[in-house]
Amino acid sequence: MRRIMFVLMLGAAPVAFAQGAAAQPAKKPVAAAPAVKKPPAKPKKLTPMTAPHKKALAELYGGFKFGMSKDDVIAVFSKQLDERYDEKIKATTDITEQDRLRRDKKAEVTRLQQSYTMFEPNKTSPWDVSIVENEFSHNTGEAMLERWENQAGKNQRRFFFFYDGKLWKMFLSLDMSAISEDSRNFATFRAAMERNDKYGPGDAEDAVISWRTDAFEVRALDKLKSYDTLAMVIEDPKVAREVESTREAKAPPPHTTNPVIKAVLDTDHTDHPDTKSNGNAVDDVIRAQGGTPPKRN
Repeated sequence: MRRIMFVLMLGAAPVAFAQGAAAQPAKKPVAAAPAVKKPPAKPKKLTPMTAPHKKALAELYGGFKFGMSKDDVIAVFSKQLDERYDEKIKATTDITEQDRLRRDKKAEVTRLQQSYTMFEPNKTSPWDVSIVENEFSHNTGEAMLERWENQAGKNQRRFFFFYDGKLWKMFLSLDMSAISEDSRNFATFRAAMERNDKYGPGDAEDAVISWRTDAFEVRALDKLKSYDTLAMVIEDPKVAREVESTREAKAPPPHTTNPVIKAVLDTDHTDHPDTKSNGNAVDDVIRAQGGTPPKRN
């Protein structure tokens, strides 16, 4: 019933509001309170980094460089495969085995090429729910390549992220097979990463360890609960700020319901009118439309 009366009264509301406004005496403007200036945020003091630690972190590049195009990355990958497969081919005189190795090498390059994904607007991707789901956005000029790195005793996964066609970030899902179950926790991982002969002390917050240099930034991520693995991310900080700005500019507006429609639809399910006590009002509406109210017991 409250909805019916609300709809009927809605058309007369502007007139009533205008009359009420005209009857009110003019009020003096109230001076706005002076704005309180907040002190500028102090820059976060970063943990100092030694040259050996910086060099160790730079090894995460894996032979690739920021600014490379997709084709550049594939070419470097193919060259790395040449070096690896040439040794295997030279190690055997079996022609059939040599042909198989050449086919395997070609298949690896093809797989990397086919993994290329553009994160387009209004289109989902297989990576929207994955270990890298927080590393990209759609409709921002971002794209990705993905490959397995299983040489030299490693079995890890590397993701290449591009912005406007240029490589700016790499995400490595680490091989956990050599780590015992009881040692698979972030505390143990942090202790191993921050050793003096590894990367040295980082800045830890919310299960993330960060190391920052002028040329690159590295994050160690805890993905144990959701994906039973740990990850390392290396990125270009300058491009990272540009990417974040683009994401904010192109983010879809939050979905809201018009307050008038919300009031009529009773979206919070609190409108439960008493039809008995309001029966006369309903009858009046029906009579105004030329109808006959129903008989009630």
